[in-house]
Amino acid sequence: MSFTTAPISDNGRVSSPGSALKIGQYLVDPAVVLAPMAGITNVAFRQLCREFGSPTSLYVCEMITARAIVERDAKTMRMIAFGEGEHPRSMQLYGVDPVNVAEATKIVVGEGLADHVDMNFGCPVPKVTRNGGGAALPYKRRLFGEIVAAAVKAAEPANVPVTVKFRIGINDEHITYLDAGRIAEAEGAKAVALHARTAAQRYSGEADWSAIARLKEAVTSVPVLGNGDIFSATDAVRMMAETGCDGVVVGRGCLGRPWLFAELQAAFRGEPLPVGPTLGKVAEILHRHALLLVDHLGADTGVRDLRKHMSWYLKGFPIGSDLRRQFSLVSTVAELEDLITRLDHAAPFPEDAEGPRGRQGSPGKVALPAGWLDDPEDTTVPAGAELMHSGG
Repeated sequence: MSFTTAPISDNGRVSSPGSALKIGQYLVDPAVVLAPMAGITNVAFRQLCREFGSPTSLYVCEMITARAIVERDAKTMRMIAFGEGEHPRSMQLYGVDPVNVAEATKIVVGEGLADHVDMNFGCPVPKVTRNGGGAALPYKRRLFGEIVAAAVKAAEPANVPVTVKFRIGINDEHITYLDAGRIAEAEGAKAVALHARTAAQRYSGEADWSAIARLKEAVTSVPVLGNGDIFSATDAVRMMAETGCDGVVVGRGCLGRPWLFAELQAAFRGEPLPVGPTLGKVAEILHRHALLLVDHLGADTGVRDLRKHMSWYLKGFPIGSDLRRQFSLVSTVAELEDLITRLDHAAPFPEDAEGPRGRQGSPGKVALPAGWLDDPEDTTVPAGAELMHSGG
């Protein structure tokens, strides 16, 4: 499925891009996916994004590791949590060993833990790539295919679709995405998504959207989704127009901006874009996020978890350094409520709040297992490769 999108006009409208797509039996409308982000996309944040966006878009949970499911790791099993009415329930699964991936997928579908499984082959974190996982794995073409096939076969009895997300490659010398897309398509994946950076780039520089267009040309029977540098609805519309991709995956762009999903929904449906929220409205959203986290994690842990979001929510607003610091150290909901009263609720949404959020950093050498680049056809699973704990 592909389509061309008209650019946003001066009145904030776009020509409707026919934005729905199907992943397996699920209609994703509009064709927007919340990317799984470690420590971010727990049930609380997903619910907040859903409240702004469409209930029929996809909102993917944090990365869950196959071995941890097989071993019934208590922390991991608690992370497999979905809200009431959250459907389809999307889980991202990580694994390096086809046997563990198959067994974990059987548990997920057999016990009805999720309705959709997304495979992680895009993580650039050193503790993942040095074990041959994440963005390092597609270089091993046969092993990659075996893992995708194992998940697809295990998910088939429950009619659970499996999708695959990956990067352009390990670095500029080891490009893997076209092979990865074709292999995933051949092994039965229902969609593929490309983060248009290499692992060596991490989150630095600019995403190469032209790679998404080339992947779309190579993968023709299942949807191709684009990921990378979508910080506004305008970015999403432009990506689809330039690449012909079938949908977008949004990660860092929604950090401290869950209302981005309302803007995306409006843009994809050719409706006027909502005006950016005032500081008072952002404070309401921040408070709502706090309550959802407390409900999910408990009073102490929930508010502490919120601290990482503070700078993202308050970015660009006229807030003194002392007040910013107090927000970053907040420890109770009551304290948060008091701090909120000290904000200028009428302050408009600032232009400089747009743009990159979250991790950026700089490019660097990718940590890999010894001899990893010697033979791309080797199917040997590196010793000790399987991570025991989830969340990235």
